[in-house]
Amino acid sequence: QVQLVESGGGLVQAGGSLRVSCVASGSFNPMGWYRQAPGKQRELVAEIRSGGSTMYADSVKGRFTISRDNAKNTVYLQMNSLKPEDTAVYYCAGSKWGMGYDSWGQGTQVTVSS
Repeated sequence: QVQLVESGGGLVQAGGSLRVSCVASGSFNPMGWYRQAPGKQRELVAEIRSGGSTMYADSVKGRFTISRDNAKNTVYLQMNSLKPEDTAVYYCAGSKWGMGYDSWGQGTQVTVSS
């Protein structure tokens, strides 16, 4: 049963913007975006709870914005001022019970060229 489906990745030049989206089948709280670059561990980029509170990794603060549309069960990650080091596969994640992320999307590639 597919629960989280991402879309919106692609190739962009440094300084550009992209928005990735994740449609969820079911209710998750919180929801977040992780990323994994080649040879690196998966890292949490941003997280949002149903009440709207958010958190960001230091590396993306001021550049990325996470938001969610609860009526559409969709979470977005708006990425501005992209840097080559943002290149990674971005994964949507959801927590069904609020005790760690237990559901993952298939990932979407974001590539930032210099």
